[in-house]
Order: sequence, then C-alpha cells, then structure tokens
Amino acid sequence: MKILFIHQNFPGQYLHIARELAKQGNHQLVSLSIEKPEYQIDGVIQVRYGITRGNQKGLHPWLTDLETKVIRGECCARAAHTLKEKGFTPNIICGHPGWGEMLFLKEVWPEVPVLCYQEFYYHAYGFDFDFDSELQMKPTWEDTSKVRMKTANQLINAEVATWSVTPTRFQKSTFPRHIRKKMSVIHDGIDTDVAKPIAAGEQVSLRLPNNNILTEKDQIVSFVNRRLEPYRGCHTMIRAIPHIQQKCPNAKILLVGRQEGVSYGSPCKDGEWKDVFLDEIKGEYNEDNVIFTGALAYEDYMSLMKITKAHVYLTYPFVLSWSMLEAMSCGAPVIGSNTPPVTEVIEDGLNGLITDFFDSMGLSEKVEKLLNNPELSAQLGSNARATILEQYSLTRCLPRQLGLISLVAAGGIE
Repeated sequence: MKILFIHQNFPGQYLHIARELAKQGNHQLVSLSIEKPEYQIDGVIQVRYGITRGNQKGLHPWLTDLETKVIRGECCARAAHTLKEKGFTPNIICGHPGWGEMLFLKEVWPEVPVLCYQEFYYHAYGFDFDFDSELQMKPTWEDTSKVRMKTANQLINAEVATWSVTPTRFQKSTFPRHIRKKMSVIHDGIDTDVAKPIAAGEQVSLRLPNNNILTEKDQIVSFVNRRLEPYRGCHTMIRAIPHIQQKCPNAKILLVGRQEGVSYGSPCKDGEWKDVFLDEIKGEYNEDNVIFTGALAYEDYMSLMKITKAHVYLTYPFVLSWSMLEAMSCGAPVIGSNTPPVTEVIEDGLNGLITDFFDSMGLSEKVEKLLNNPELSAQLGSNARATILEQYSLTRCLPRQLGLISLVAAGGIE
C-alpha cells in the first residue's frame, strides 16, 4: 500500500504503526509534518513543510483558533498537492486532525479514504472545561461559545473521514452520536518489551539532577506529566507533599515534567503553576526530599517507573496519558484519580488504587498504604502489568490498528 501519515510532529501516535509497516517492506510510506520529526523511521519518507502566514489582525477572537487551523490545513494541503504533482497518490491517509492539518486533504485527493485519529471532542459542560471549580471560573455564554467554535475543525474532519479511531471508550463517548457510529476504539499500544518490570538480577538506578542516585531500595513516589499543570493534578499532588512526608518521612518525591507553561488548560497568571502551589506549602515540607527533575530522557523515565514504589496519576476528565499505562506495564503500583478514562483502566484494589482528584489528604493516605505494605504494592503492580499485557500491549493493539488501516484502504468499512 501507499500510506500517507499526517501529524504535526510525526510520528506521534503512529510510531509503532509506521515502524511495523516499514518493517514489512512492501509499502510506500510518506509523512507530512510541520515540525521536525521526533524520530527518523527507516523506510518512511518524512516530508516537512512550513507555515506561510500568521493570524490576521483584528479578526474576531472566537475565530482565531479556527483561522490557525485553516492556515495549517492550507499549508499541509499545498504540500500534499506537491506530492500529487510528483506522482504520489496514497491508498489511504492516516492522520491526526487536531491542529487543522487534515482539513483540505480531501480536496487534493477526493477519492482517497481517510482514517482519522480522534482524541477528544470539546464540551463546555460535564467534562474538562468546568471540572475544577477552584481554578476554572463558571463559564459565561461567551466562554461556551468559544468552546463551540473549537468543535468546527472536529466536525469538518469527521464529515470527510471514511472512519475514525480513538484510544479509549471514554474518549469515544465525548463525540456526538453520528460520529461515534463511524469510530473504533483501539489504543495505540504499549511496548511491553521496553516498559517492563525489573528482571531477576537486574540493577536499575536513576541519577538525579543533583547527582544523587536512587535505586529500588528507596521509597520513591513518582508523578509524571509533560508539563506540571492543573489539568493533570499538579495542585493536588503538591498539596499532598506535607501529608506524605508526615506519614513517610523517608519518601523521595519525584515530580517529572517541564515547569514552564501548560500543555492543556490556561497558563498561570502569576508565574508558573508549580511555584504558586509550592508557595502554599512553604515551610511545611522537607525540600531535600522533593525533587523536580524537569523532563527526563525516556530511558531515565523508564528506570524511574521500574523502581517507584507509588506512582501518582491524576487528570481532569480528558485524554489518557501514555505514562499511566507505561507505569502499569513496568509493574508500578499506580494511584489514579477517580476520573474517566482512568477508571476505565484501573479497578480500585485490583490493579491499582483510586483516589478523589481533589483530595490531597486522601492521596497521601493511599501513598502511605503502598509504601508501608510491600505485599499489596507488589500484587497491585503485578496485576497492573497483567492488565496492560491483556488489553493494551502492542501485541494486542497493533494487529487491530493495522487491520483497520487495511480495511479502510480496501473500502471494506464505511
């Protein structure tokens, strides 16, 4: 097959799919991306293109997000048209429409089937936008109008898509019914050969920014996000630190992620979110045992997941991070928030523990429970690993992803 991948920072969610297809050796694989590809995949022609203009001054503010996506969509379509003029016509387009890149590809190749990777449909009420009453003001009708406009890109892409795919049942549930009728639930898949528990006789350690070294003998509490932000519960985690230290004074609390800006939600108006919440607990905790690592190299992150004694994952009702599933795959005992899609994966007391998203004291009690009960911790970690192997491993998910691509390309589903 000839397959065109669309992702602003390829490969993104297509890493394992593209690698496997390239390994098969009988496909012509091309990607279009606006940013420098995160990985170079042998067997994939990775084409980059630039943005040719910025947003128009004086545009209605509710249109700014859509205009940005239209600009990106135009640039991507022009790059696609250049490929077409050079003789390339794919059998299928697989793409992430979230930033607008896929808006006009059907105008370039009207007959080519499109498989969209749909992550989340925006709602003003009942999901992430009005979840946190402390930090999110009650939406005005103007606020909800902006959210409504953000769905325009999703609706246009869903209309032209032959089929769509999304990682979790919860994420599918956010979409309107007519879109869900043409959508499969298949997770991207976790590489369980990489994200795996410590093997017998294996020595795993993590060197910290201060050059101290942690091993599995340490009482490690881990918290991992791309950026430390309220959408992923940084305020609840930071507020729990004094309580955790009172109960477990030897615990090493590692908060992993960039500390500047946000990936999701509103940026902090008074500096950075981390600093705002640290100021709340100033003088109430032992700073020496709280380590902000910044972003970690993937190998170091994997080492941390293998030796952590309690991994905390909190999120608004939003997209599920790979990090939670990778932690489970490493056999880490996970404490997750009582929010979807976390509760779609973790059953309290079976393959992890569930805590109220906003309850810092309750979170500290769950951490203490794991740190002081090694048998429970080991059992939860073992069951977590089993869950990933059975439901979310590449062995389970990748054949289904590839099968769906073949089915859509062949016109076998519509």
